[in-house]
Amino acid sequence: MSSRPLLAVAAALLAATALSGCAGRTGPSAPPAGGTAGAPAPAPSADAAFQQLEQHYGARLGVYVLDTGSGRELRYRADERFAFASTAKTLSAGALLRTASEAELDKVVRYSQQDLLAWAPVTSQHLATGMTVRDLLAAALDHSDNTAANLVTAELGGPAAVQQTVRALGDTTTNVDRTEPTLNEATPGDPRDTSTPRQLATDLRTYALGDALPADRRTQFTDWLVANTTGGPYIRAGVPAGWKVGDKTGNGDYGTRNDIAVVWPAGGRAPLVVALLSDRGKADAKSDDDLLAQATKTALSALG
Repeated sequence: MSSRPLLAVAAALLAATALSGCAGRTGPSAPPAGGTAGAPAPAPSADAAFQQLEQHYGARLGVYVLDTGSGRELRYRADERFAFASTAKTLSAGALLRTASEAELDKVVRYSQQDLLAWAPVTSQHLATGMTVRDLLAAALDHSDNTAANLVTAELGGPAAVQQTVRALGDTTTNVDRTEPTLNEATPGDPRDTSTPRQLATDLRTYALGDALPADRRTQFTDWLVANTTGGPYIRAGVPAGWKVGDKTGNGDYGTRNDIAVVWPAGGRAPLVVALLSDRGKADAKSDDDLLAQATKTALSALG
């Protein structure tokens, strides 16, 4: 579907009302019934702009954006639970970078054909030789390789161990329960393998911009995010030319489509931390890639 009508609508919506502190309210609790044939009608607030995007795409959308320089926030369904899907690879990668020694990162992990999942673009090429833990981390973050993600989780001791590291960050919200691919089931109302836009953004900020990792590993973590190959249609498609994005995507059943990112504006401004999560009402629903790009443009327009 064309994005031009939505761009015009978003501009009209955001021009209609000045945002107080750019902090939107939580938004309606029930997802829209379905998509609409044309562009949504204008309404006077950022919340209304996000609601119109939901109705246009027939999706539930969660948004949390933090300007780390000013502390300004933009929030929409920011504290509602969503299945995190592969965005959780940032949690396991951050946890391993936080706890592993250099020797452990350089250890070669061997795996078998039975370990390979359907999406294994990197690990499938190294079946005969195995891969170092460091290279598995790169494969999980840069290519969203599901086999690599499971091997990283195994190095930590399983989902329960990842959960413990998340709690050690002060995150009492995120639930880490399963591995790929079952964590992508995303059944509505199931709290397993879920978090909120606010919490995922907070955890990402802690690893990418905070002091949870030593400086060299923090740099490596963010370099991997910037090198991600799966994020082109989402947050990256919604930022102005010349801005740098480091992100991790995720998708699953019920039309789940997510992207979380650190965004560095041009001109040396402080980075933004962005979490966009979305889903739809049916198990076999397809996601619409354009939704997250349009949500990014709407959020950046609101922040100014």
